[in-house]
Amino acid sequence: MTVIKGNESVGGDASIRQLLSDDVLDVLLERSKDEAGQLRLTGEGSMLGQLVKAVLERALEGELTAHLGYGRHDPSGNNSGNSRNGRGKDKTLQTGVGPVRLSVPRDRAGTFEPVLVPKRAGRVAGGLDDMIISLYAHGMSVRDILHHLKQVYGTELSHEQVSRITDQVMDEVKAWQTRPLDPTYAVVFLDAIVVKVRDNNVVTSKPAYIAVGVDTDGEKHVLCIWLARTPSESATAGESARFWASVMADLRNRGVRDILIACCDGLKGFEDAINAAFPATVVQTCVVHLIRNALRPVARKDAGAVAKELKKVYTAVDADAALEALAEFAGTDLGKKYPQAVKVFEDAWDRFTPYFAFTAPVRKLLYATNGIESLNYQLRKVTKARGHFPTDDAVVKLLWLAIVNIEDKRARERAAKRDSGDKHAFQPARLVEGQRVAGWREALNELAIAYPGRIR
Repeated sequence: MTVIKGNESVGGDASIRQLLSDDVLDVLLERSKDEAGQLRLTGEGSMLGQLVKAVLERALEGELTAHLGYGRHDPSGNNSGNSRNGRGKDKTLQTGVGPVRLSVPRDRAGTFEPVLVPKRAGRVAGGLDDMIISLYAHGMSVRDILHHLKQVYGTELSHEQVSRITDQVMDEVKAWQTRPLDPTYAVVFLDAIVVKVRDNNVVTSKPAYIAVGVDTDGEKHVLCIWLARTPSESATAGESARFWASVMADLRNRGVRDILIACCDGLKGFEDAINAAFPATVVQTCVVHLIRNALRPVARKDAGAVAKELKKVYTAVDADAALEALAEFAGTDLGKKYPQAVKVFEDAWDRFTPYFAFTAPVRKLLYATNGIESLNYQLRKVTKARGHFPTDDAVVKLLWLAIVNIEDKRARERAAKRDSGDKHAFQPARLVEGQRVAGWREALNELAIAYPGRIR
């Protein structure tokens, strides 16, 4: 395909600058200035708005020509039974660059149905929809999105329209939530983000559990997001045997047959449920959460010294050495000053000690959860901006969009570094999805010996 500009033939891959003459650009530039002489690229009557209007109206003319079977002023259209019939009443279309007043052509028979801009459509999907979904994924509420579109682009949409646009991704979310999983996971980490949700006509705080699994290739994947349903007779959602049983049933129904180690933070009812579904699974208290809980009552000025003493516990050679290190700390002035820090380890001791059955590679796999912690930190930033969610589905929708957005952002950063010739183009690494565990070969060998025949 070629486009002609004056006497010059321009290839179909030419840029817009090559296609538009200086005179045309000068006119667009002049028309896009406001009363103060400032350039308006977006919004009603802006340069981009006029270009969008021209392109859409040209495309609609092409659709009508295809519908009629002949072009404007073509003699073959005489006595064809249908012909052009001017234009209908102008309609205002909401686009990614602001509102655009569009003149839609029509035919005499009234059989022309535009595809690009369907009848009664108030907006052009695609650009505007993608923008709204992106803003939503960054944690903006529907009200914030409406204000942003009005302030920046002059675009006015209703609350229901924005909600319908963001709901377009629900089919993808449900497909992701029910996708088949691998039969075996070396480790599954379970963490929670507390959100406020309207449930049974009451706004309540409930945990949204996010599971991250390490597969047999050493790659991490977000497996699912679960929210506990609130019983109608209760005002709050909590962890229950029924809820955890449903989570385990979901994993089994999606193809999971074995989990070597489940790493969590002492969730009530979780251990019984996972042992019922996966009897051979070892439940390990998350070391990072254990340290964090132990340091919670410690004054900031003493936190460094206490953390140094606790490090002797979780880096001990075996469980006996760890118990001895904990007893030594309990007898120090700091241990006597903060007995709660010692008690945190004592209360979780049975679930903490499986950690000592392994050497450094597997311990690092269980302890080095920086990517997961960073992901959860960013998800908390996204949910913090929201007052409360209307439904559980709205929570899952936002968290899924946020995860996709976070990983896509890092992928773009990696691509930009690679294109710039940066020798560290592999950075920044993925936070979770598809990230390979460091030292996986060593960890795999040890897990294969510890759990013979279960990991392949």
